[in-house]
Amino acid sequence: MTHVRQGSTTEMQVTSIRLEQELKEHLKALAGQQGYQALIREILWNYVEQHSSLQPDQSLPNQNLTPQSLTIRATLPATAQSTECCILTGQLIHPGESMLLGLTLEGRLVPLAAMALSAERLV
Repeated sequence: MTHVRQGSTTEMQVTSIRLEQELKEHLKALAGQQGYQALIREILWNYVEQHSSLQPDQSLPNQNLTPQSLTIRATLPATAQSTECCILTGQLIHPGESMLLGLTLEGRLVPLAAMALSAERLV
């Protein structure tokens, strides 16, 4: 699952990358208030998670997604293919169990137990 990473910028290293102007403008438009550099970091972390043997909750820094910082815009019904942990309640969701995927304001999909949502979390 995709997780938010919100490390302090003072803990980050400066890296220079050349981007086509058109790409940079598209990233800025997609990022909105988040900022395109944060969006690029998110894209890179997602790539690392998808192409690494690490599970999302293992050894990757700055996974500070908390229920208090999370707003769900929509949900999709799903069936767990592996053990997941509900981002709101911490409840384990076992393979084969019904669950929801919650779409956050930032466009992330997060695992949700089927009965975890309350009306105040929905936009």
